[in-house]
Amino acid sequence: MPLDDWVEIIDANVRGPWLLAKANGSHVGQRGGPGRMVLVSSERGRQASPAGYIAYCTSKGAVDSLTKTLATEWDPCGINVNAIAPSVFRSPLTDWIFADTGEGIASRKRNYARIPLKRLGEPEDLIGIAIYLLSVASDFVTGQIVCVDGGYTAT
Repeated sequence: MPLDDWVEIIDANVRGPWLLAKANGSHVGQRGGPGRMVLVSSERGRQASPAGYIAYCTSKGAVDSLTKTLATEWDPCGINVNAIAPSVFRSPLTDWIFADTGEGIASRKRNYARIPLKRLGEPEDLIGIAIYLLSVASDFVTGQIVCVDGGYTAT
């Protein structure tokens, strides 16, 4: 992997959330909490992926660590920090997987073999967990990486 590609992925997936956390922490910390922060990780933060994803997997592992570290550091300020770790979801980057082409069909077949719910994620599948993590229902939840993956990590 070229260094420029590595830096671009690490910047987007690690530096970006850290800068967001820094701004959010300063704001919420000044007003004295309580507060919530939900970062976006990936199941690939915990599990390896086929060749070509080394920077992505590494960066999402860093987001998992950032989530847990912020949760412990920000606890005295009353800020809960968690992350959502989706699997393959429909997006502009994954359109090819959802396409009815040879490559898309083959990729879905491989994924379905490991996903108990036998489908890939849709953006709407993230709404419930986001609402939960941002609500008082999750007052006693912090430092967690919540997989939203149709059961992929359960297999």
